[in-house]
Amino acid sequence: MKRSRINQLIAEGAETIARHGFALPPFARWSPDELAARADEARHVIDARCGWDVTDYGAGRYAEMGLFLFTLRNGLLSDLQRGGGMCYAEKLLISGQDQLSPMHTHRLKAEDIINRGGATLVVELYGSDDDGGFAEDRGGRVWLDGIARDYGPGEKLRLEPGESVTLRPGDWHAFWGEGGEVLIGEVSTVNDDETDNVFRDPIGRFSEIEEDAPPTHLLVSDYAARLAR
Repeated sequence: MKRSRINQLIAEGAETIARHGFALPPFARWSPDELAARADEARHVIDARCGWDVTDYGAGRYAEMGLFLFTLRNGLLSDLQRGGGMCYAEKLLISGQDQLSPMHTHRLKAEDIINRGGATLVVELYGSDDDGGFAEDRGGRVWLDGIARDYGPGEKLRLEPGESVTLRPGDWHAFWGEGGEVLIGEVSTVNDDETDNVFRDPIGRFSEIEEDAPPTHLLVSDYAARLAR
């Protein structure tokens, strides 16, 4: 993706989030220079990869397959592994009409996917085989707003604003907006996008960026290169 396009999407995403009545934390407004200048005091933000995230999954077709995210808070994988400390995360996501977030699962992360407002959120579900791989012929069990619901392979849930689904590790899922753009909330155990996204198809989690303009805000995928200790 071009950096100029990412800058545009961040500006549009911030407007969408505000329009739905959500206020982002102060670090969302920091420029790359300010984040770099305050890196020591913002070390948890950086290490936990909180902040802006725009991906086309490396396919170069953002409107068809992509996702806009902002990680509000996140613990560290080390907390989760030792079973104590900050073992949770929270995100806001924006999925456009028919914009696919492709089929994937997580090995560690359980998550609530919440329609925070906008159109209908469609979540397509499959179960896992005995080794945790994608199983075209298996379903599973999720929880819709706390109520258990068994699903069949390929079943599509349609979540209206205010409705949510709880997914556990091994629930394979894809999602997209139906009838318009959807603001999505995600509340989960610690989020580790480097190792805990397992896609059915061989795609990448992050975009390759063409630096055609200076960034207005850094993406979480920029932190390692630009904010090294």
